[in-house]
Amino acid sequence: MAEIVYVNGEYVDRKDAKISVFDHGFLYGDGVFEGIRFYKRNLFKLREHLERLYSSAKYILLDIGRSIDDLTELVIETCRKNDLDDGYIRLVVSRGEGTLGLNPYHCSNPGLIIIVSKIQLYPEEFYTNGLPIITASTRRFGTDTVSPRVKSLNYLNNILAKVEAVHAGVQEALMLDRNGLVVECTGDNFFIVKRGAVYTPPTYQGALRGVTRDVVIELAKKRGIEVREERMTLYECYDADECFLTGTAAQVVPVSDIDHRIIGNGRPGDITKVLMEDFNKVTTVDGVKF
Repeated sequence: MAEIVYVNGEYVDRKDAKISVFDHGFLYGDGVFEGIRFYKRNLFKLREHLERLYSSAKYILLDIGRSIDDLTELVIETCRKNDLDDGYIRLVVSRGEGTLGLNPYHCSNPGLIIIVSKIQLYPEEFYTNGLPIITASTRRFGTDTVSPRVKSLNYLNNILAKVEAVHAGVQEALMLDRNGLVVECTGDNFFIVKRGAVYTPPTYQGALRGVTRDVVIELAKKRGIEVREERMTLYECYDADECFLTGTAAQVVPVSDIDHRIIGNGRPGDITKVLMEDFNKVTTVDGVKF
């Protein structure tokens, strides 16, 4: 079945989905994006993702040019045209076509792209046995630069850390800030479990406020599990009883070892497994049906 992509007002086949080489999203990474999952034709947390998209756009002074309700309908219609029950949406808003200079005010209209496709970030074995990760030498951008709450098209910082992971033979890397404190992974939020409580780095330190992160925190609290947002060093990570990552594409994935230090018994822990199960239950009920 052909993949249908929405590109600047038109629905086109994937092979015909093109943008201008003068688009500032392509030239400079000037734009924002969201990744959204749908399960059994339920767009999971669609409103939360779109609200974050608009907040990111506002931060970089990018006028999306349409209401959030209009964009909701475009996302739904693109999903319907692709006729998938389960999948992933990449929603991109760029500054649009402009000159070769940096000045964003020389761009006439924002670009809007909606891609609907299938995705499986990690093989199933990692959800069963746990995912090994390393710590990257590439440091996370500081909070005194571009706000980490902005999901911008410039992901080079994360990509360089991902390159380190791949070269080390694993699929994900932990990123530290300039002070050596744990922030997040290249594409996922980071959690540890110690003595029955769940810990995650605070967003003010540079971690993205992930939609899946918020869902998992809420699920843990409903279970009566203490959740604390605290600064942590690698020592706390190595000494954890359990560890897991969260993300729109990753969902909830357990971590078996960090830098060759086995976490717990090297298998998904009890709290991690409970949160994985609870998350899987809400994905088809909390969102927008299409």
